[in-house]
Amino acid sequence: MELPSFRLEGKKAIITGAGRGIGRALAIGFSQAGAEVILCSRTQSELEQVKSDIEQLGGKASVYPVDVTNTAELKSTVTEIYKEHQQIDILVNNAGMNIRSKANDVTEEEWVRIMDTNVKSAFMMSQAVGAKMQEQISGGSILSVSSVAGHVALKTGVVYAASKAAMIQMTKVLAYEWGSKGVRVNSIGPWYFETPLTKHLLEDENYLNEILAVTPLKRVGQVEELIGPALFLSSEAGSYVTGQTLFVDGGMTINGF
Repeated sequence: MELPSFRLEGKKAIITGAGRGIGRALAIGFSQAGAEVILCSRTQSELEQVKSDIEQLGGKASVYPVDVTNTAELKSTVTEIYKEHQQIDILVNNAGMNIRSKANDVTEEEWVRIMDTNVKSAFMMSQAVGAKMQEQISGGSILSVSSVAGHVALKTGVVYAASKAAMIQMTKVLAYEWGSKGVRVNSIGPWYFETPLTKHLLEDENYLNEILAVTPLKRVGQVEELIGPALFLSSEAGSYVTGQTLFVDGGMTINGF
């Protein structure tokens, strides 16, 4: 019996929000697993640095600056990517943001900005790339970075939580609709990981202690620890898994709090 492979040789993967944090880690990890990675985010200088890091490790990467909240720009970029690369095997929807407002203080502008960045962009990218994947004999795999905040109530802010819950449900419906076309759709739900966006929060000792108190592993995650789960869901090792959200949370979501 041949063991299933976590390797991605010959695969081409788009990763949004690839300039830093989780996106950067996944881009480097996928490259080390053999994929050619296509780096997308708004900041070209960050993407160029990630591309350089990947190439120094012997990998192959290309850079496509894009504001994924701008649907016209997103679609144009996807068209450009396909013109250059012909086929995309993996899409990772990682672009995201948060504004930590209490429910009474949320503005309409905040609602629209968070929803556009976290949900609309992931759907529009999935729609654009997924349509092409459905035409491919090999199908494809779409992976979105959701959050435990889409599953349990946290202090992350109501709009962020709503956006991540929407992403989890979107994952299920897309998997249901596109499964017969050979396209798998899954998501990973991180808890707290050390990234540029969480750095200032984790430097607050009281805040950190609150996090650790509900985390069985008693530590926050390192972004490299998301690579394995993402590879599993994106590779042939996860070929019979679709519509699922894998919480990568140090056990936080098993708590009864």
